[in-house]
Amino acid sequence: MPNTPTLNHLRRYAISRSLFKPTTLTRAITKLGFVQFDPIRAPARAQDLMLRHRVTDYRAGDLEARYPRLAVEEDFFVNYGVLPRATQSLMHPRTSRSEWSPERWAQARAVLEFVKSRGVVHPREVDAEFDHGATQNWFGGNSRASTQLLEGMHYRGLLRVARREGGIRLYAPQLAHERESQADPDEVLDALIDVAVAKYAPLPASMLNRLVAWVCSAATPQWREHRRDALARTKARLPQATVDGSLWYWPAGEDPARRRYANDDVLDERLRLLAPFDPVVWDRERFERFWGWAYRFEAYTPPSKRVRGYYALPMLWRGQVIGWANAAVSDGRLRLQPGYVSGDAPRDAAFQAALQEEQVLFEQFLGL
Repeated sequence: MPNTPTLNHLRRYAISRSLFKPTTLTRAITKLGFVQFDPIRAPARAQDLMLRHRVTDYRAGDLEARYPRLAVEEDFFVNYGVLPRATQSLMHPRTSRSEWSPERWAQARAVLEFVKSRGVVHPREVDAEFDHGATQNWFGGNSRASTQLLEGMHYRGLLRVARREGGIRLYAPQLAHERESQADPDEVLDALIDVAVAKYAPLPASMLNRLVAWVCSAATPQWREHRRDALARTKARLPQATVDGSLWYWPAGEDPARRRYANDDVLDERLRLLAPFDPVVWDRERFERFWGWAYRFEAYTPPSKRVRGYYALPMLWRGQVIGWANAAVSDGRLRLQPGYVSGDAPRDAAFQAALQEEQVLFEQFLGL
């Protein structure tokens, strides 16, 4: 019978299972189940910052460059990113919660025929062919209506992202899905929820509730009425334990209290600067419980109100997140500006060596 885990067990388990031994790009994406995207480059995009710790000899931009040859798809899951094609197909055909007017559907059908005739299109080609005008985006600014239409068609499964050029999505007709459209929604939702749980485990009950809600209402809005039953099934089948007064969940067949997680190679002298969206730090509630301080992503916070910086990267060392660092490239060199929860850097000589090694590895990753 498994031992009841402690908070220390859960913390070590979270690090060990997420920061697995570096492997190939395809295997890393499969093990993660999903890689979140973020457009900010400081000094590299979030997806690259996450994959550098999990893919052998990974360099910034490798995912974008190799994407057309991989069996993966860009799509919206619990947020936007890339995931294995087999998983992505489970979410389609997707029916959006926002209804399109007959006029909008007519525009979409015309664009779809245009894309089919070209094979792969850049949004500016659609702008040149159709006069859709401009519209207000989610951030209150103006963007091309064609861009929003393409994004809506992609979300609904009419188009796929064929590749990117300079970060811009190029679209192609959607591949034929192998799954039958009449697949059992309960089975599909359980499979998708298991992907989310496997990526972010161990999960406090509050985050599990939110993950299930996101899968049911954002990834598969056509089945959002199944949310309550899906959550009940998830809580019934997953291993769980009450730790420090809170209920925690993790994937079936795993045991956070096993000795292998306490002795994993990840809890060594290697220092790692993690992306703000890295699975180890993504759940801010869990982060605070594990490491006793609040980390916030401040890129969209007014500069005068920032506490740790525009794009502070949490600093993981010896199984603890002891601080953060802001990174920037200047004169061909990576400049790190570290900060520490205690106010001062560890005095251990091994720490300075580990920080210097991480800077060298970071520079290699950036190709400096």
